[in-house]
Amino acid sequence: MAIAATKTLPLTAANSRSLSSINSAAFNCFRFSSLSIQQPSTPKSISICTDQKPNFRVSSSSMSVQAPEQSSPTSFLDHKESGILHFVKYHGVGNDFILVDNRDSMEPKITPEQAVKLCDRNFGIGADGVIFAMPGINGTDYTMRIFNSDGSEPEMCGNGVRCFARYIAELENLNGKQSFTVHTGAGLIVPEIQEDGKVKVDMGEPILKASDVPTKLSPNKDQSAVKATLSVDGLNWNVTCVSMGNPHCVTFGTESNEDLQVDELNLAEIGPKFEHHVMFPARTNTEFVQVFSPSHLKMRVWERGAGATLACGTGACAVVVAAVLEGRAGRNCTVDLPGGPLDIEWREDDNHVYMTGPAEVVFYGSVPL
Repeated sequence: MAIAATKTLPLTAANSRSLSSINSAAFNCFRFSSLSIQQPSTPKSISICTDQKPNFRVSSSSMSVQAPEQSSPTSFLDHKESGILHFVKYHGVGNDFILVDNRDSMEPKITPEQAVKLCDRNFGIGADGVIFAMPGINGTDYTMRIFNSDGSEPEMCGNGVRCFARYIAELENLNGKQSFTVHTGAGLIVPEIQEDGKVKVDMGEPILKASDVPTKLSPNKDQSAVKATLSVDGLNWNVTCVSMGNPHCVTFGTESNEDLQVDELNLAEIGPKFEHHVMFPARTNTEFVQVFSPSHLKMRVWERGAGATLACGTGACAVVVAAVLEGRAGRNCTVDLPGGPLDIEWREDDNHVYMTGPAEVVFYGSVPL
């Protein structure tokens, strides 16, 4: 991407937001020098830096290229100014997160209320959640905690843990194939960075016992709720309940129409009715699935605490487990999400679910606390 030295562009709320999606190869560092999370306001200035390209400064009245400054992501991550939160924004197939270096403490650097403001896509940075990289416990290398965009704290996040792995590799200056252990609210998770940069994650065993998902739906297959009936908005939906450390309700359609066309769903209307259904005492993530073949599925997701997102890694894992249990697919599938595909395998030999997909830097930034 080339920028002419005379290029000028008004910095509005709309194009300020669009900056966050600029290709990371061209722009991968933003500094929000006046974005207050106590009192959101229009940023007064933004600096953009990259690994090999010079820094550019963007004023609040126009976008113009000024004198280059020397900087790098490594030096940026080393900043320790008091009252300033430094972060890196990542996304995994469109599921985006604010990553925070919290390795010096088991106490998150920000509160859930501050996380809500940071995740706001109009008055903050914009994200589906904030992820903290913390010291490991119980013999693990690291601990991962997450605050959702609504301030709630989920047990785990599949796309988030891939972003977490790439973030750790950057913080620790690790190159090539790398693997480490991560403590999460869902237990031990083991991500492995592949040679091609994708991250493969051992997500552990799915939890199928209905009371442990948890769901109040009556078990109908051993102790599991598989293709059980759930009444939502006047329709009887066939649902299978799976936990990947967090609860999921997977549906391939209603009793009268099992051939779900996911693009036709009004997700904003139907999603919250599943999430807050009385049958899910801890609320639930909900995946609506369309089957193309035994190895190719398509899903849309309504996430507990985040709403409609472009991707959900644990949801994609739950979808393949549910598809196998209902006899709709094999154990190795590509799952298409709005943000892109994930490869999911539910191995028969160890009963573990493995997820493989990308995690990419969007930009670097800092906000005053």
